[in-house]
Amino acid sequence: MTVVGIGADGFAGLTDEARAAVDSADVVFGGRRQLELVPGLRHRGTVWPSPLVPALPWLLAEVHDRAVCVLASGDPMYYGIGSTLVRLLGARNVRVLTHPSSVSLACARLGWAVDDVSVVSAVGRSVDALRRVLHDGRRVLVLSSGSGTPAEVWKVLEDSGFADSEVTILEALGGPDERIHHDPGAAGPLNVVAVACRGAAGVPLVPGLDDSTYDSDGQLTKREIRAVTLARLGPRPGELLWDVGAGSGSIAIEWLRAHPSCRAVAVEQSAERAGRIAGNAARLGVPGLSVVVGAAPAALDDLAPSDATPDAVFVGGGFTAPGVFDRCWAALRPGGRLVVNAVTVESERLVAELHAAHGGELTRIAVNRAAPVGGFLGWRPMLPVTQWVVSR
Repeated sequence: MTVVGIGADGFAGLTDEARAAVDSADVVFGGRRQLELVPGLRHRGTVWPSPLVPALPWLLAEVHDRAVCVLASGDPMYYGIGSTLVRLLGARNVRVLTHPSSVSLACARLGWAVDDVSVVSAVGRSVDALRRVLHDGRRVLVLSSGSGTPAEVWKVLEDSGFADSEVTILEALGGPDERIHHDPGAAGPLNVVAVACRGAAGVPLVPGLDDSTYDSDGQLTKREIRAVTLARLGPRPGELLWDVGAGSGSIAIEWLRAHPSCRAVAVEQSAERAGRIAGNAARLGVPGLSVVVGAAPAALDDLAPSDATPDAVFVGGGFTAPGVFDRCWAALRPGGRLVVNAVTVESERLVAELHAAHGGELTRIAVNRAAPVGGFLGWRPMLPVTQWVVSR
């Protein structure tokens, strides 16, 4: 199989090698727009079905003995179908012929360094992911899902305190109809949105965000404890966290903010709190947080296979419920980390028993915050937390 990247300039913009791959193929797959850029395909062209990914295995099985070419927008390995096909078929069975990506073309038009730009894809994803990378002075490119994306980007900027940002819409890059303008309401379907951020400082990247950042009914791991907890959970790129008894979702949210490839499942038995978690996640730029409504351990039994083996588990609420520890411990991958924050006498007693059986580290965390006492300041203690950290 050969995957050919094609730009808005169509067949004329392809290299001789890419043209030969298209011309010699028995079957050419692609989106309708990509196929329309190539003349003379006739019966050889096949439009991808929707949804695409579930249909790929049987589609590819039907043409396994034929010469296949796949057309993809720009660079097929950058938010494109190329990486999906390599994952399914193996790198040895897929030849990729790249084309300049819309990101490279946009940076060339704007005079921006590609290596100094944050890229957010809104294709099949929520534009709220933009919120995670908004910082004064930064440059961001948003890969649009259509003509409505620029207006959605503008709304996010207004909501986040970045209404003074310079927004540029770059349409049909590299094609004969290329257009660059600043009107989010007048965008064509094929566009990239460039944002030169101007405004608020943005949300800090390190864990331990201010408690006021979260919409909460009081079920919130306070910032000092949260910072220590995230440090012990130790998020790494691509890892999966279970946040059991998630409350306001702060642990899962700050885990996701540690790296774009991190994943998390927040389990919360209260439907009202689960809705609050989803809102907090969207507002803080990690709309991909999976929120499961239900009580552990039963709520963990119906997770998708991709979410069934966490690299780390945090239990902030409901730890004393029968079976919670056993279910979480059994699911952890070898070497995975479990962190439990105990506040009540009952949960401390269980933590002490489990520590005796499984080892790990016990730490007592006490935080005092200064508060007015008459005309002076005094120390008001928060509830102390007993933290148990253990690796499987």
